[in-house]
Amino acid sequence: MRICCALLLSLLALVPCHATEWFPVSVIADAKARDYVPLTRASRPWRICTLLPHGIDRYWWGVAWGLHEEARRQGVQLGIYEAGGYQFPAMQRAQLARCIQLGADAFVIGAIEARGLCHEIDQLKKSGTPVIDLVNGIDCAGVTAHSRVDFADMASEALGYIRGRAGAGPLNLGWLPGPRDAGWVLDAERGLRTAMEGAPVRLADGGYGPVDRSTQAALVRGLLGRESRLDYLLANAEAAAFAGQLVSGSPSRFQTQVVSLYATERVLEEIRQGRVLAAPTDSPVTQARIAIDLAVRALEHKGEAYWVSPRIQMLDRESLEDFDISRLMPPGGHWMIRQELPE
Repeated sequence: MRICCALLLSLLALVPCHATEWFPVSVIADAKARDYVPLTRASRPWRICTLLPHGIDRYWWGVAWGLHEEARRQGVQLGIYEAGGYQFPAMQRAQLARCIQLGADAFVIGAIEARGLCHEIDQLKKSGTPVIDLVNGIDCAGVTAHSRVDFADMASEALGYIRGRAGAGPLNLGWLPGPRDAGWVLDAERGLRTAMEGAPVRLADGGYGPVDRSTQAALVRGLLGRESRLDYLLANAEAAAFAGQLVSGSPSRFQTQVVSLYATERVLEEIRQGRVLAAPTDSPVTQARIAIDLAVRALEHKGEAYWVSPRIQMLDRESLEDFDISRLMPPGGHWMIRQELPE
């Protein structure tokens, strides 16, 4: 435990305590590579409501911090709400209704379900209220813009890393993506199956579940219990971190190597320890900052791209040394931010 805490503190020490210029940042905007530069400041203190699926893990702590910092930089008012988990879509819907009642000017939504809020988003579009899709993926016609990385590309990058290590021979691959019907999980499965086409890969599905530690630990134990000869496990961050510890603790029982579908602080600790091989990062803090800027641009009719994605980077023990951690996590002492939209 002391070692894990020391590693976490060393990672957090790399993150600047005060906001600095995060831009220009390299992105893919509407399929074109370029540098993204946000507005200098909003023209007025717009009221923006942000809805997140949960605040359980450090990935979403980073998202909340990025939202908060960019709202502060641009001089807009911000509400940050989290639903408590992917099993609570009704809570996210209620939080959306609350923000509508409060008269929010724009919405930034990390959706629990890809199509779960389509009716509400359609009504917001009719009223001229911008809706920005953040991180998870919203498959609704009324979305104004997207600040997210396609998890199909994340899965493809991760499988490419695995194939690069494993070679061209047959491969037994375990798969634990996360919550069923979440947009990013649907995208990841699409990307993985596309990347597997024509390759000698046998996929062992481990099932679905919320990305809390207890649920994912049970799924990992179940999958490795059924499939003890897996070559690699590709899994959501909670599952990957737990699996890395489980496998390293029983090397005579498991020969499985672990890759995470995305990076979190906990996954980075496991990569540094050698228990998880690697993870692609979608730079969630940067996505959050861009989402606020897209919302302000929509409100002020200062058009930007429809879909903006930070570039994916694979992080392993070697590449982690040169990675800008502030793209992924908040500074030390900053945890999950929850705040009401001012009335």
